[in-house]
Amino acid sequence: MSSWSPTKYKTTNWSAYNDALKRRGSLTLWFDPEMIWRAPPTGKRGRQPSFSDAAIEMCLTMKVLFGLPLRQTTGFVQ
Repeated sequence: MSSWSPTKYKTTNWSAYNDALKRRGSLTLWFDPEMIWRAPPTGKRGRQPSFSDAAIEMCLTMKVLFGLPLRQTTGFVQ
């Protein structure tokens, strides 16, 4: 009598797989509409920041609060 072996799946469409991981377990949260997501220009040379410090701090708080990896946190916030 042979033993049962689990079925092995091979992922061929990584972009769809990554999107599915981001969408898994979606939850809707309401944020303060006065919160500024985009960072104001600094006036210094170099690449300007994309997001404000408050937005980054909120994302990292969600990451720690729910115990998510960074990839799932970015999908969670999107």
